[in-house]
Amino acid sequence: MTKKPHRKPVRDGAKFFKSMLLVVGLWAGDNLAMAQSIPLDLQSIDYFQGRNKGDKIGKLIWRGGFVLHNENENFGGFSGITFTSADGKFAAVSDRGYFLNGQAFYDQKGNLNGLDKLTLRSIKNSKGDDLPTAFSRDSESIETIFRDGVPGAVRVGFEHLTRAADFELTNGWPQGAAKEVAIPDWLRRNRHNGSLEALCIAPPASPIAGSTLMLTENVKAKGGDHAAWLKGNKDRGELSFAREGGYKPTACAFLPNGDLLILKRDVGLLGFTMRLELITRDQIKPGARIEGETILSAGGLAVDNMEGMAVSQGPTNLPRVTLISDDNFNGWQRTLILQFDIQY
Repeated sequence: MTKKPHRKPVRDGAKFFKSMLLVVGLWAGDNLAMAQSIPLDLQSIDYFQGRNKGDKIGKLIWRGGFVLHNENENFGGFSGITFTSADGKFAAVSDRGYFLNGQAFYDQKGNLNGLDKLTLRSIKNSKGDDLPTAFSRDSESIETIFRDGVPGAVRVGFEHLTRAADFELTNGWPQGAAKEVAIPDWLRRNRHNGSLEALCIAPPASPIAGSTLMLTENVKAKGGDHAAWLKGNKDRGELSFAREGGYKPTACAFLPNGDLLILKRDVGLLGFTMRLELITRDQIKPGARIEGETILSAGGLAVDNMEGMAVSQGPTNLPRVTLISDDNFNGWQRTLILQFDIQY
């Protein structure tokens, strides 16, 4: 018997939107017959820091969000997100080794209006089998790989058993066996939950086009900053990101012009806070020590444990920034998806 979904209180001005029964597939191998229907509650978040959808917050424009909830034990823990098609298909990765695939829909004003086609599919190893242990399943970041301008695969970063791997896209969603991506030995040797936290791939307009930036959460570079690695054919080597108080980087995403966004998070007695930092394209190179400009700061009920971020071309023809939170499978935390346009 399917349990009645627990309804969480609406927070930060969010009002209850509707309770939807969506088909969320729990895939065992590639067997479609193993799909299971799960009731999913969506709560629309209409306001952010007192702003309505379409209102500006500094360099950003608030575009709406959702609280996602269902009772399945493997739903949650989402630490990275990327968009895999021009029509709103996305993939997120979880701490328990699942892809959350789905599609976002928008209203006539370009505000986030719905999520559909949600499925959970287990991430595979290089042999095409399920990842065998919790130590190997902790996927933290995901980025779309474009081939001749078309999304063709995704790159996923893992912590604990620290590594990176590519997965092919089929109909816009990742699946199949992992293809290992080489990372430096110093990064691979850091096998803990503060190792490879974020990765992102520089776009064609960037001076380091095609290079993958890999960012650690709690591996110290010289001087105590956050250690990072730039993986490219010409642009390759270590760099660092300035450490600031208790804030730690949880995600990165390049803008179309080559500038970089870094998502940072802190936690205290009163809950989570987050910062979004903007870094100009000229700063990102081997040997650099990078500091960003804070363009969004938020805390309290407006956010949760914000860990994932994607930049995509949104319906307003501005870069669309999507944030997702990791609820750590705790009842007192929430899975949020928040969207903003960036205009500067």
